[in-house]
Amino acid sequence: MNNQLLSFMRSKEIVLSNGKKVYKKRSYTLLIVLLIALLIYLSAKMTGFDLQVLIKRGEEFFVILKRMVPPNTAYFNEVIPPLLDTIKMSVLGTFIGALLAIPYAMWSATNLTRNHWITSLLKLLLSLIRTLPTLVTALILTYIFGLGTFAGTLAIALFTFSFVTKQLYEAIETADMSPYEAMEALGANKLYSFLGAIKPQVLPSYLSVVLYTFEGNVRHAAILGYVGAGGIGIILDENLGWREYQNVGMILLCLFLTVVVIESTSRYLRTRLT
Repeated sequence: MNNQLLSFMRSKEIVLSNGKKVYKKRSYTLLIVLLIALLIYLSAKMTGFDLQVLIKRGEEFFVILKRMVPPNTAYFNEVIPPLLDTIKMSVLGTFIGALLAIPYAMWSATNLTRNHWITSLLKLLLSLIRTLPTLVTALILTYIFGLGTFAGTLAIALFTFSFVTKQLYEAIETADMSPYEAMEALGANKLYSFLGAIKPQVLPSYLSVVLYTFEGNVRHAAILGYVGAGGIGIILDENLGWREYQNVGMILLCLFLTVVVIESTSRYLRTRLT
């Protein structure tokens, strides 16, 4: 049995100049490729994916896009107020979430909080918050606080809080603790030690993550109107429902230009931080 197993694992025998035999292990590439192909096939069967339907009906997507061109420029004035609401929701939600992430990340970092049970509990709560999609969170908040931008802002704040906190406590846990311990040894409390030793190490990473999250929040805020949480999603849903595709084209154009400007600015700032 051992000889059979050994022969299976050895596919090629190489004899070196000194007479020593070296065996090259069998490659499992073909087996892995076949396994991946089987998983793709089973996934297609279970989800009802049909390539023929995609080929036949896929062109309808471009038919709808053609109806959006040219955009209805007369609708521009109707787009600006909800677009500004979307930006305001993103700015305020990102600010609140990023601000709350700082103390929570400090409590969650294992090198700052020595109690393993506390850090584990805080990280578990953070995972539960991240489990809920922003759209679902916004829907729940509309039931609690009513329809409007307030619920959307809170939904964005929760998403920002969960994402930034995770990135920040991971950065804190990988920071060099020698300066922190030295400041504590000199009599400084934990807060001053953190500000003097840990903050300079994690601040660029923290600001970069916040800016990156803000980019995504603008796009998230654009669809929160589908559940009544305010923003440009409300008029987008209305015009799609009424098949006003030229108005939809104007909405998407304004949103696209806004996202490009925000992403370009954010990318420039993140480049300067690094």
